[in-house]
Amino acid sequence: MTAPSPAPSGDPVRSGGVFSGPTAIQTGDHSVQHNHFHPVPRPMPRQIGVLPRRADCYQYRAEIRVLEEALDGGGTAVLGQVVTGMGGVGKTQLAAHYARQAQAGGRLDLLVWITAATRTAVVDGYARAAVQLLDQDPGDPEAAAQAFLAWLEAPVTAALRWLVVLDDLADLADLRDLWPPESPSGRILVTTRRRDAALVGSGRRPVAVGLFTVDEAVEYLGAVLAVHGHRAPAEDLAQLAEDLGRLPLALSQAAAYLVDAGLDCRTYRRLLADRATALADALPEPSSLPDDQRTTVAAAWSMSLERADAMRPQGLARPVLQLAAMLDPNGIPGAVLTDDAAVARFGAQRGGPGDGGATAQEVVGSLRVLHRLSLIDHVPDHPHHTVRVHQLVQRSVREEVPARERDSLARAAADVLVAAWPEIERDTGLAAALRANTAALARHAAAALGAPVTHPLLFRAGRSLGESGQTGAAAAWFDRLAGDIADTLGPDHPEILTARHDRAFWQAESGDVQGAIDLLGEVLGERTRRLGADHIDTLTARHNLAWWRGRAGDVDGAIADFTALMADHLRTLGPDHHYTLTARHNLAHWRGWAGDPARAAAELAEVLADRVRLLGPEHVHTLTTRHNLAHWEGMAGDAARAAAAFADVLAMQTRVLGPDHPETLTTRHSLARWLGESGEAAAAAAVFAEVLADRERVLGPDHPRTRVTRSSLAHWRRRAEETTDRTQ
Repeated sequence: MTAPSPAPSGDPVRSGGVFSGPTAIQTGDHSVQHNHFHPVPRPMPRQIGVLPRRADCYQYRAEIRVLEEALDGGGTAVLGQVVTGMGGVGKTQLAAHYARQAQAGGRLDLLVWITAATRTAVVDGYARAAVQLLDQDPGDPEAAAQAFLAWLEAPVTAALRWLVVLDDLADLADLRDLWPPESPSGRILVTTRRRDAALVGSGRRPVAVGLFTVDEAVEYLGAVLAVHGHRAPAEDLAQLAEDLGRLPLALSQAAAYLVDAGLDCRTYRRLLADRATALADALPEPSSLPDDQRTTVAAAWSMSLERADAMRPQGLARPVLQLAAMLDPNGIPGAVLTDDAAVARFGAQRGGPGDGGATAQEVVGSLRVLHRLSLIDHVPDHPHHTVRVHQLVQRSVREEVPARERDSLARAAADVLVAAWPEIERDTGLAAALRANTAALARHAAAALGAPVTHPLLFRAGRSLGESGQTGAAAAWFDRLAGDIADTLGPDHPEILTARHDRAFWQAESGDVQGAIDLLGEVLGERTRRLGADHIDTLTARHNLAWWRGRAGDVDGAIADFTALMADHLRTLGPDHHYTLTARHNLAHWRGWAGDPARAAAELAEVLADRVRLLGPEHVHTLTTRHNLAHWEGMAGDAARAAAAFADVLAMQTRVLGPDHPETLTTRHSLARWLGESGEAAAAAAVFAEVLADRERVLGPDHPRTRVTRSSLAHWRRRAEETTDRTQ
């Protein structure tokens, strides 16, 4: 018997057509014999395997165009596509949509759909195809599977237009010796959470599937709710979509819950935001999932995490992801997770054969494993946002941690943030990322960070805000912190005074000097009463109150306060204590303001010598004294010497603090001023222009220091123009 020729490319297979058998392919007036298969001829099925049901209100996405162009691109088509993405982004629906469209458009002769969660499932799927197509023995699935794969690349099927879909591949090893062959008319489509490099290569390329766009999410939610007679403003839908991170699986399950419970969007969002509500309690029961879904969002990633924890380096993926789940979903600096404190914790928690500690290299390895399984995005080239974790993955992971352990996990996350936080914030991007991670941690673990004592991280984050130039935000941060401490630890807890003291400091820095003086007076009174006059915290409040009195215009009062304070420091702390040197420094400063700049410069020179001796030539406090000494040398009449001294200080500060640190910008501002005072008005204007641009970028256009620089620039530009006019 001779089999008919295959249907021409582009035409559907005709009923009764057979693409197998010990026959010849008729090509013109000659034939080539092939004797690989001896099946009983039978009609060609169009489809083997069951496609998942099309989701209600299926949302067309841009990724489908990428698949169509890649798989149907004529001579430029890529024969294999690996659709990757985290659990719940809609990879299976995307693949099913493409397969249906290809069938409906007459572009397929054979579709094989296999749920590829295990190697056994893949073998069974191939064997089922071999039984139906080639009459293979169903009792030997491995042999039948290999027969099917060999048939796909045989010359007898060269014109057969086939598509094999391997859906939800869990482990790359499951496809060893089971990859469909390359064929000019065949196509392979794999969906997986994996991102292993070996998944792509010759004939295969990745197609990344991400979250819905805002418009796609709103359109989808609106359509689903409309089917059930619900309407909601687009703004409410957009906010709900953002609450769920625009994850398609979460949106579909949330919509089902919302409809079944009879809730509107705003009520549902409040339920979702309630920390007492577990994510599973804001989604349907497993028996009520929409679109034939098999798992809830709350359980969608548990299998992947179990697999990640079993992969090398074993036992690290879970503790690493648990800690990352406490931090900012938009980006965790790599240094936070590989710092010694973090590595030590991961090693102590490590389970399985890897018991006995961990190394930073192993932690990086665990991040790569989590990335390969699409549980995180790990981008080492972005040091400030190295790790990103979807907010629902984070929430699911947090809720899997036993309640008795969550507070410990939160404080551990705070510990590693503090450990990774540099004392001097040279890298403004890193500092901003650390503040964002602190804010994220505080949002869902405020109680854990507030008791039994307030975690130092909360004070460090507020100070970082102020040091970055965000003085108003720093004052507001410490105001909230004082209230939180009172609510958590009681109205008389001493940490409240610390927070109020810090609030007053940044309140003054932001321009409200008198308000800060009033608050500092209250803090000083309470500290004196509770702690005593010689306590270090009491002395600190006296110091800051004296400083801001001088800034408010009471220079004589500031001098008197610092004179008395210095005597108490000498008595209680000694001459070489940092606080004693700071009091001497500030006493000299206010003597300069009182009209004696020469004495101020002389006393600051003595303080500088002591700070160099005790702290080193480029310690931040030494640099502060160098800065003020240069200022008072200029005020004493030596503008050129001041300009030269500020140039030296600037070079040191750039090395120590970095070019964008607010204090470095202040020194540049001072250098520009003294260049002008020494007769170089044009040079002063040029430097002020550069400082203004950088202050606007770093501090913002309306910051008080930015406004001062803007005014100084206008002044020295006028002076430069006047100089030019006189010389013409």
